[in-house]
Amino acid sequence: MPRCLGKLLVALSLGLASPVLAQDAAAPDNRIMLELNGAADTEAGGCQLTIVATNQLETGIRRAAWQVAIFDKAGAVQSLPILDFGGMIAGKTRVGLFPLPDRPCSEIGRIVVNDVAECTADDGTEKGADLRDICLGGLATQTRTEIDFGL
Repeated sequence: MPRCLGKLLVALSLGLASPVLAQDAAAPDNRIMLELNGAADTEAGGCQLTIVATNQLETGIRRAAWQVAIFDKAGAVQSLPILDFGGMIAGKTRVGLFPLPDRPCSEIGRIVVNDVAECTADDGTEKGADLRDICLGGLATQTRTEIDFGL
């Protein structure tokens, strides 16, 4: 009988732990998400990128900007523009339009987030390496286009 009681206690404790684990899995990620949402050719012959940025952090960012590397279809780096989103409120999504003049979208093979250009907290501090690490190391990317987009 004590053996059965032990198994029952283990089963009950696992059953009680399940809702907690489910809540943790449903909690928002503590990161910043950049999504290449669109790439459209402009009348001037360039490409306009639409990038959606979501601050899933618990803290706001006064200025968030990333340097990206634009590669052509052959794999050669063509430019290193800065994607500056300005302020990003905690839990908020922002959409940015970034023109790439004189470069049709069909000539872009890949875009890589190269570095953090700036990552400043709401209070004006950079909060040392922690915020910088989150703005690059905690960054997640995805694309909805034919252009490869990543870290």
